[in-house]
Amino acid sequence: MNIEKKLEGSALTIALEGRLDTTTSPDLEEALAASLDGVSELVFDFTKLDYLSSAGLRVLLSAQKRMNKQGSMKLVHVNDAVKEVFEITGFADFLTIE
Repeated sequence: MNIEKKLEGSALTIALEGRLDTTTSPDLEEALAASLDGVSELVFDFTKLDYLSSAGLRVLLSAQKRMNKQGSMKLVHVNDAVKEVFEITGFADFLTIE
């Protein structure tokens, strides 16, 4: 999985490419830990994300909890397969998906 970060002021966009699963979720966790200080708006761009597992969901949940304290978080360009994972798991109820 590729992780591309773009910081503009206090807004951070993280574009993911490939699969967010058990193997790659620690990489995203590390990237978030190193990047979220001072961020008030977090945007995940899922344009090129092909697959999302429960391990990826856990990282997104952790990011959402942190951003609830310091700003906002949203997911953009989510494909139908990944959107279905959010709907089945109930994550669509508390994540902002555009």
